[in-house]
Amino acid sequence: MILVTGGAGFIGSNFVLQWIAEESDAIVNLDNLTYAGNLENLISLTNNPKHTFIKGDIKDQKLVKDLLNKYQPKAIINFAAESHVDRSIDYPAEFVQTNIVGTFNLLNEAYQYWKALPPEKQNKFRFVHISTDEVFGSLDAAEAASTELSKYAPNSPYSASKASADFLVRSYHKTFNFPTLTTYCTNNYGPYQFPEKLIPLVIINALKGKKLPIYGDGGNIRNWIYVEDHCNAVRLILTKGRPGESYNIANPYSNTNLEVVKEICKILDELFPKSPHFPHASLIQFVKDRPGHDRRYALDTTKIQTELGWKPKAEFESNLRKTVLWYIDNSEWIKKVTTGEYRNWMKTHYPKEIR
Repeated sequence: MILVTGGAGFIGSNFVLQWIAEESDAIVNLDNLTYAGNLENLISLTNNPKHTFIKGDIKDQKLVKDLLNKYQPKAIINFAAESHVDRSIDYPAEFVQTNIVGTFNLLNEAYQYWKALPPEKQNKFRFVHISTDEVFGSLDAAEAASTELSKYAPNSPYSASKASADFLVRSYHKTFNFPTLTTYCTNNYGPYQFPEKLIPLVIINALKGKKLPIYGDGGNIRNWIYVEDHCNAVRLILTKGRPGESYNIANPYSNTNLEVVKEICKILDELFPKSPHFPHASLIQFVKDRPGHDRRYALDTTKIQTELGWKPKAEFESNLRKTVLWYIDNSEWIKKVTTGEYRNWMKTHYPKEIR
């Protein structure tokens, strides 16, 4: 049994689905179901005995303690986080509470639980904390990619809150020898991503003929990784990573935001050559840049490649096409998410959990 927090969100739900399909251990899935948490992502696991969902907050000390004592997990994967930079600018307190206070509570309760385990179970236990490349701050165009030992330089309330959580995780390993692992990952994309993020927002807007907003000049550089590749890496780190270590997870290629948007438009032009919105790139609209917008992120993945033998399974372009097709084929999911109808669906199917 493993405990996954934030397992109804974008990356978390993809991880849960992948784990259930490929691993033998069951999952207890703890998620507070904030706006980005969507149990409909996990509808295929309805009545699956390997998946137990618990609606709850990682800040809830008693709940976390009770879950650990009841289910006796051999590992914890912490995906739970507020993650959208724009929202962190408007509502920084929420990011402090979830990403710092919540991580501390989960970490401390996990440590207390681990201390009481017999030695053989202590040796096998792992606490995997999911962080972000944004904690390293913005890189210049010619600057080397960030390694796991690069200096922290967070520039938004979101990345600052994640950096604080990372230091807490580090401290519990250094001070108490608690077997933690930290992962830094680049921008994810793929199925079930909430449409406030760039790639799903552009796909959905383009299909509707709405403007495709791009911050500034569109020259901000990001590395994009398909969510399934990220989840595969986390599973590998869980089983083969060295306690106390951190690992970068990324693709070898980077793109500007404008290049990503144009590639999506190119795919849609090929799929819908008779669309009234053809060419879809005509929908691009440059908007005022957001405050503190980091220019470039990049991660050096030498460590995970050499130590664990990991690399992404497919290139960006093929996975981006796969993602576009998923959103085209799942218009009902999009409708429910964009209208908020998914909240009503969850209340119907999980009336005891949703309040």
